[in-house]
Amino acid sequence: MRSSITIIFYAALLFVATSCGQNQQAAQQAPPPVLVSVTKAVKKSVTGTDVYPSTVVPLNEVEIRPQISGYITNIYVKDGQQVKRGQKLYEIDRSKYAASLQQTKALVQSAEANLARIEKDYERYKRLDEEDAIAKQTLDAAHTEVLNAQAQLTSAKAQMESASTDYSYSVLTAPFDGTVGISQVRLGAQVSPGQPLLNTLSSNDPMAVNFVINEKEIPRFNKLLRAENNPDSLFRIKFSDGSIYPINGTFTTIDRAVGRQSGTINLRVNFPNPDAELIPGMTVNLMVLNQDIGEQVVIPYKSVSEQMGEYFVYIVGAEETVTQKVVELGTVFGDQVVVRSGLQGGETLVIEGIQKLREGAKITTGGAPQQ
Repeated sequence: MRSSITIIFYAALLFVATSCGQNQQAAQQAPPPVLVSVTKAVKKSVTGTDVYPSTVVPLNEVEIRPQISGYITNIYVKDGQQVKRGQKLYEIDRSKYAASLQQTKALVQSAEANLARIEKDYERYKRLDEEDAIAKQTLDAAHTEVLNAQAQLTSAKAQMESASTDYSYSVLTAPFDGTVGISQVRLGAQVSPGQPLLNTLSSNDPMAVNFVINEKEIPRFNKLLRAENNPDSLFRIKFSDGSIYPINGTFTTIDRAVGRQSGTINLRVNFPNPDAELIPGMTVNLMVLNQDIGEQVVIPYKSVSEQMGEYFVYIVGAEETVTQKVVELGTVFGDQVVVRSGLQGGETLVIEGIQKLREGAKITTGGAPQQ
């Protein structure tokens, strides 16, 4: 009996010793709390914008090129001058075109006189034919003469029209209101149809701003294009020096198709340009209001991590442990970013030491949350 008690006693001692060793080993294997800094997710009033690199283009632009041959005899505008529709720009030596026009006018007058004479003869022959005083062959010949004279008159008028067109081409005028560029020719320069480029004319007001979006954004911009109550400040321009154009734009156009290779599509916004601050070819940033308007949840951007295309933050929970939370990000404001979904505001987030964390890890902050 005594030996049985002894065996039980030693077995109990062995169990206690083994349990203590396992607890000590577990305590040695448990990682220490990770030292981190934390912050609060707060709600702020914001105005979110998306920025798109854009190019200023005129609504109308045309190259001024000669359509006839000759020498430049007059330049009626100065470089960079604003012009009105129909205003003279260049003149090509008109002398031979004026002479050709006069010659064709004379041909028309001669053909008209010849036709009038032949028609009188034809009328006389018709009266004689009614009295059987001439042969039918003579009447038919007179009728043929009339048809030939009419054809000659038509040909003469066509030549006169062509000469008149050439004569009008000798003076080049502005097809619309706008601004001309720097003249590419000087007085006395020889030109021929289509060559060389004389100048370029572009319209001034309004101006268009062209930009490109990814096809994923098309539904959003389709809604904006159809909406009737968009905010006035929906589209604004920021210049390269950081200044803001004082007049808001109007969304007018989505291109007809998405580029097969690029997966993008072109859009256009029109801006009034009364003071000619927008110049064709300028590169600007187009700012477009997005959904991040009003009170939104805002967090420091450095509290966000990315993994396989998803964004997440570490939220501090009970017993100083962290939980990984997926979030949808919105507009970036400096070192902060709007959270569109995933946070309600007020959560405590890890802002420094993120790279050492994993789901459920213990942390220690060593101080108050950063604001």
